[in-house]
Amino acid sequence: MDTNDSLFDRARQSIPGGVNSPVRAFGSVGGSPRFMARANGCHMWDVDGQRYIDYIGSWGPMILGHNHPKIIEAVHQAVDNGLTFGCATEREIEIAEEIRRIIPSIEEVRLVSSGTEAGMSAIRLARGFTGRNKIIKFEGCYHGHSDSLLVKAGSGMLTFGNPSSAGVPASVTEHTLVLEYNNPAQLEDAFKRYGDDIACVIVEAVAGNMNMVPGTPEFIHAMRDLCTKYGALLIVDEVMTGFRVALQGAQSLYGVTPDITMFGKVIGGGMPVAAFGGRREVMEKIAPCGPVYQAGTLSGNPVAVACGLATLKLIQEEGFYERLAAQTTKLITGLKAAADAEGVTFCAQSIGGMFGMYFLPQLPTGFADVMKSDGKRFNLFFHEMLNRGVYLAPSLYEAGFVSAAHDDAAIEETIAAAKEAFAVVAKAE
Repeated sequence: MDTNDSLFDRARQSIPGGVNSPVRAFGSVGGSPRFMARANGCHMWDVDGQRYIDYIGSWGPMILGHNHPKIIEAVHQAVDNGLTFGCATEREIEIAEEIRRIIPSIEEVRLVSSGTEAGMSAIRLARGFTGRNKIIKFEGCYHGHSDSLLVKAGSGMLTFGNPSSAGVPASVTEHTLVLEYNNPAQLEDAFKRYGDDIACVIVEAVAGNMNMVPGTPEFIHAMRDLCTKYGALLIVDEVMTGFRVALQGAQSLYGVTPDITMFGKVIGGGMPVAAFGGRREVMEKIAPCGPVYQAGTLSGNPVAVACGLATLKLIQEEGFYERLAAQTTKLITGLKAAADAEGVTFCAQSIGGMFGMYFLPQLPTGFADVMKSDGKRFNLFFHEMLNRGVYLAPSLYEAGFVSAAHDDAAIEETIAAAKEAFAVVAKAE
């Protein structure tokens, strides 16, 4: 019978690195990745039969937990009618209408299949709408692996990005300006110097790929004001935060209205659905209405959309987000208390059903702070938790996720495991 180790050995013969996405690898923490066999509620089971309390939730989408009966029913019904048609379906209209109804900034929305597609298309649309070339992104924010976004941050102010991936020509990223997250003064300086050629600013209002780092209200509102002043578009990446930190996403928490919003993860309910949308005059620059080309053979796949649509309806139940936030708060409060009891330097925070934890003395405000986290302590803590049946992200730089299926028993079991894990970390210091 195959084990995690034997499957990893086998996978490396046919799949680069043995995984189909680097985030699944255990490269930074060491050891073999776990190969999952099944999941239900807030739990997953690997091929060795080990049960885990799941805090990655397929990296965010599983806000209701795994195998919710109403989601499974909706998917089964859709499958019975056909897997894909390559034609328009009524369900595409239904999910677009649902997104429009929930998110006030959305007048039209285009479905795609991945967050990367949403980011790439949103930037192309912003350039097409404004007739400008330069884009601003922020250090530590991830918006998919399209070429123009795979750039490193410069060491000084207003440094144009150099490619951080082989295969990306410098000419592709020469118009990408990388600035410090949560630095409104630097953002203002960028607009003063390049404002007439800036097509858009793209940002995660709550960054989730340098662990979890919320934008400050001053920072988020500065970019809205500057984009309006200089005629650039504001793209808020809600692939991770949309319907996760609040029903109306991070933009509702900050009271900011983007020109374009990117969605993913929760809107697919665990299947590959993503989208970008915004005000009508911008969106109608997209083909077939306008000159900005974007297409996708499986965009709006009827089975995937059925899954996402059922998810969007269920998360609107009264009190859903209050309960989700309460369980997430209970988790991080317990983790902090467990670390404090052992004298381990540690802090944590949460927004809605999303949380960040850091081996730092205080909460980070940007990428430079996150980079100071104690990686050795995290790696030890990760494996101690994994050995006790708690599955956290295998990376110091990823946010965590709580689902509606994480009941008190699961939270209490996690905190009990953390007490033992922090004790091991403390002894290793």
